[in-house]
Amino acid sequence: MSELENQRGPGKEISYPRLAGLALLFFLIAAGLGYPALTRYDPPQVPSLSDVRSYVALVMGSEPAGPPHLRFRKLVPWIAAPFYHLAKGHVGSWDPAIFGLLVADSLFVAGTALLIIVLATKVFSYPVSLLAAMLYLVNFAVPNLRLVGLVDAGEGFFLLALLWALSEDLFWILPAIGILGALTKESFIPFSIVFETVWWIVVRRQLDSPLQKLMWIVVSWLAALLAFFGVQWSVDQRFVAPWQFAAGLHRNRNYLGHLASSLWDREFWYIFLWLLPLGIPHLRRFPKSWLWPLGATSLTAFALDAYYAGAPGTIGRALFSIAGPVLALSAASFLLTSPQGISPKSLQD
Repeated sequence: MSELENQRGPGKEISYPRLAGLALLFFLIAAGLGYPALTRYDPPQVPSLSDVRSYVALVMGSEPAGPPHLRFRKLVPWIAAPFYHLAKGHVGSWDPAIFGLLVADSLFVAGTALLIIVLATKVFSYPVSLLAAMLYLVNFAVPNLRLVGLVDAGEGFFLLALLWALSEDLFWILPAIGILGALTKESFIPFSIVFETVWWIVVRRQLDSPLQKLMWIVVSWLAALLAFFGVQWSVDQRFVAPWQFAAGLHRNRNYLGHLASSLWDREFWYIFLWLLPLGIPHLRRFPKSWLWPLGATSLTAFALDAYYAGAPGTIGRALFSIAGPVLALSAASFLLTSPQGISPKSLQD
């Protein structure tokens, strides 16, 4: 066994200095992967990235011209705005708004990679966790969809933060995650409700205080909804009920046809062509408390995409936000399993 393999073992903690170093490393990697958006092409002018125009407007403090609901996705533009103002007039030919969004997205991508490390090292070796983070970073979705000025990097981070908080029994953090996730993207609200509900159903018999834990989960839902109502009021000075908001997004009646087109979409396969074959074999090593919530939330993504008639690539982005980190971890476990069958310690239910 190498020195690196001896250095870590399942169930051990990583020191805070090392976590800080990894966070900086992942941020620099993410910023480098997103660099072409500053110099090689202009994301707002790419048809499949048209939503970026609205986020650029939010960063600059102007009114977005895109679909009305994009105005409520405030968190990533809020984080990007200070970097936009710092960069304005000092970055040459770079678009300062795209620069600000790249910094914000890189922070969330780095945070997601770091959470993969934190989750993985409690049950796998350090090499497995590090490879999982790298597989996540080099997936097609990260440089092409996470680091181009969209807000999916934020939603993906907070969905993984849900899994981390539930796994660590940190229920008091759930309301904060709910608020920040809802301010990132409205789809986080139904995703989190499904994820947390299924998680509680699966593990309720193993919990010390199942009703108390359920109370925290419900509070997180209410916090997310209140945050969404608050941002609605700040933008439009009115409240829209969730069912009315959902009805306003309904644009599709050919559900099966849209499902077929989503599965046939090239971006979907660019993301999952290698991630699924490498990730599926070792999913059996993960507990039901991970797999059932992820599966149910993934099905919810398909249902919402069919209802909303999302643009090409929408379902791939959503599924990567939900399941991408765990699939990357499973793929890393598969790749680092020796031919003799000696594998990292499996997760226990």
